[in-house]
Amino acid sequence: MQPMLNIAVRAARNAGKIIARAYEQLDMVQAELKGSNDFVTNVDKEAEEAIISTIKASYPDHSFVAEESGVTDGNEKYQWIIDPLDGTTNFIKGIPHFAVSVALKVDGKLEQAVILDPIRGELFTASKGAGAQLDGKRIRVSKARDLAGTLLATGFPFKQKHQLDAYNAIFNDLFTQVADMRRAGSAALDLAYVAAGRMEGFWEIGLKPWDTAAGQLIAKEAGAVISDFEGGNNYDRSGNIVVATPKVLGAMLKTIRPHLNDGLRS
Repeated sequence: MQPMLNIAVRAARNAGKIIARAYEQLDMVQAELKGSNDFVTNVDKEAEEAIISTIKASYPDHSFVAEESGVTDGNEKYQWIIDPLDGTTNFIKGIPHFAVSVALKVDGKLEQAVILDPIRGELFTASKGAGAQLDGKRIRVSKARDLAGTLLATGFPFKQKHQLDAYNAIFNDLFTQVADMRRAGSAALDLAYVAAGRMEGFWEIGLKPWDTAAGQLIAKEAGAVISDFEGGNNYDRSGNIVVATPKVLGAMLKTIRPHLNDGLRS
């Protein structure tokens, strides 16, 4: 395993231990709203601190973009992108579906990625050009070539409820063409599941870089294609992302495009 990926795995596992212990004592967890419908807990913060301190022990001069602590200055060549607990609402409510997400960009390009499910113990990893793995075994996206019979993942626009009409129109149009749709509450795990072939595609409005950075690389290395809602590469800035097998992505974009308003275009 690549040395920097090793450190990312160690950092994610250290955070996962904190989260798993806290999950056994949810009545002790302190939760608060940090924004509209957006929760943060003391566990998010402790897990993030564990990730950063683990990485800094090996790479003290690297820079960080983390959900809770924001940007930490350092050597901009190496930038770690961290979501210590993706799926905080699930965690607070006792729903065992959330993840630790750690990614590394080198010169602005994703090079290493880890997504850890601390409850199931599943570890998704990828290094650029070396494929994607689940618990050390190679994973690939589904072989689906169209929407018929597929299972898609999504996330409701709970931070952008003004886009609910457009979202519902897209959902309705896609839903009539697929086998079923899932909204499980963790974009990181949604992307990992697409990479593992458990779902054929994923789409969501208004995500942040830490929500998707690790999942993007894992999905790409497993054979997925990523775009914004218009088929371009503006998904990091807009937060509007589609991830799927190549053929399924084309069918999803064809369905999504007619429902886009100015706020959803690149």
